[in-house]
Amino acid sequence: MPRSVRARHGVEATPIVADLASPTATAALRDQVRSAGVRVTGVINNAGFGTFGEFVGDDPERLAQEIAVDVSAPVLITRAFLPDLLAGGPGFLINVASMAAYAPTPRMAVYGAAKAFVLSFTEALWAETRKTDVVVFAVSPGATQTEFNSVVGTEDATSGAAMRSADDVVRTALGHLARRKPGPSVIDGTGNRWSAALLGLLPRRVVAALMERVTDPARRAEASRSRSQAG
Repeated sequence: MPRSVRARHGVEATPIVADLASPTATAALRDQVRSAGVRVTGVINNAGFGTFGEFVGDDPERLAQEIAVDVSAPVLITRAFLPDLLAGGPGFLINVASMAAYAPTPRMAVYGAAKAFVLSFTEALWAETRKTDVVVFAVSPGATQTEFNSVVGTEDATSGAAMRSADDVVRTALGHLARRKPGPSVIDGTGNRWSAALLGLLPRRVVAALMERVTDPARRAEASRSRSQAG
């Protein structure tokens, strides 16, 4: 990857491998960055994964890893590098949340809650830093063409939603970053923005019940059979 980045963009890229589920990963990452003599002017917390299934049957060890990567890592990495960003002049911090942050997500209860945390955490940091030269915001993608479903182990993780590309999400984030006064968060995709707005108008019990239907594999299977028979 470093060679392709250098060839395409004319910049150096130095990968540092870290297991973000480890409690010592952030300190090790910070130390390696400093040892390399890199001055950090931007941080993007993009790492994350989900699990799918009824919570009562989830593997506790996998859930602990999910919380470590999706919640603890963004907090600790932000804490490790934000002082350097604030001391170094213009910079940015972008945390990747999700459309799952805007509604409880049955069968992905921990993932949805983790992304709601990331959204709230980042918007609070935006308020704390908005009078500085560091731009802080969260970007919330919906279903995106990545390896997310492969890691989860099922296509049901995105409930058959229309996929956007990773490039779409990047363009949304960079467009928001370039605004004169970026807000604390941005949602990728017009359809996703309308969905989040609608969910915000509905009672929470209605939203929770609706999302239980959306994430039900049996509903998706029945819809697929109906389409096959119609064809």
